[in-house]
Amino acid sequence: MAQTQVILLERIERLGNLGETVTVKPGYARNYLLPQKKALRATKDNIAYFQAQRKGLEAENEKNKKEAEKLAKKLEGLKVPLIRQASEAGQLYGSVTSRDIAKEVSEASKEAVGRDMVHLNRTFKLIGLFPVDIVLHPEVKVEITVNIARSAEEAQMQEKSGKALIADDGSADQETKAAPAAPEEAALEEVLEEGALEAEKEKQAEAEETAKAAAEADQAKAEAKAAEQAAKAEAAEEMAAESAESEESKPEEAEADKKEDE
Repeated sequence: MAQTQVILLERIERLGNLGETVTVKPGYARNYLLPQKKALRATKDNIAYFQAQRKGLEAENEKNKKEAEKLAKKLEGLKVPLIRQASEAGQLYGSVTSRDIAKEVSEASKEAVGRDMVHLNRTFKLIGLFPVDIVLHPEVKVEITVNIARSAEEAQMQEKSGKALIADDGSADQETKAAPAAPEEAALEEVLEEGALEAEKEKQAEAEETAKAAAEADQAKAEAKAAEQAAKAEAAEEMAAESAESEESKPEEAEADKKEDE
């Protein structure tokens, strides 16, 4: 497969630093580096443009790096609770996305933290305490702790004890290990790679959540309709019973009226 050369506009972990020309797979460049404005194609014109703008880009990068370092000190050691429904064994019923984590971190720190800053390298399946990297700048990242629990009280207990409130059956250890990629995921990774693959996984998780919410809404509507029909049927039965009682009482009333006349 043909490779693509790009000029990096910022440091990319395990790839290179700002200003370096590197060779990557076309899918990685097309789907992630270029649309995210993290690189330029290494054409003659772009190389000349970058050299002309290099000092300004480096100065801007240094400024952003210092601001990120200040924010990192504020976020360092932060623990954020995420309340989710889960079974007694601690298995989560829903997903935890980078959007969820970014929202909680922003609220806890009173700082703007975007979903693109949250680096997830796992899928959360259990309640518990999990380290998550927040990438504030290509050269600055800080580790926080996500406290996934079934209630606020449980989150406090987990924070104090430092471990999940579930039976120790080894499932928590399995959770920390990266699951092998499924064939479909491996094929997707070949095209998108790293950051783009992560974004695609999150889209899929959100689509699953949306589908689940829609199914629950449809079920609720069906249950409400069934309850309404049952209520109508019960009311009809009551009216029929009252009508039957009224018909039965008419001869008795007529007989009583006759006796009174006599």
